Amino acid sequence: MSAKTDFPATAGTTRPERLDGQVRSESWRKPPRRIEASECITCDMCLRHCPPEFNAIFDRGLDVVIVPELCSGCPSCVVVCPMDCIYVDEEWKPTGHDLWSHVNLTVGAL
Repeated sequence: MSAKTDFPATAGTTRPERLDGQVRSESWRKPPRRIEASECITCDMCLRHCPPEFNAIFDRGLDVVIVPELCSGCPSCVVVCPMDCIYVDEEWKPTGHDLWSHVNLTVGAL
């Protein structure tokens, strides 16, 4: 599933809009972050420190993942990661259907 592209230029300015449209805010200049799963110990420190206006990090059991459409690229998760396994993702790709399904289930449970 690819990101939706039929939204106006202001799409993705709020978290609900980004969730609904599955798009990244066009105003964000920094690329999103990514977690290198082979280096991560799943401590969830990044998840707990992601600012609430983004809440871009999700625990999928054995993996902790960052949804690039929700990540502004801020360093909040990086500075608390004890493994230094969070990197800038210059070549990010739209989030797949499976992860969006998990995100929707998780957000719906809040």
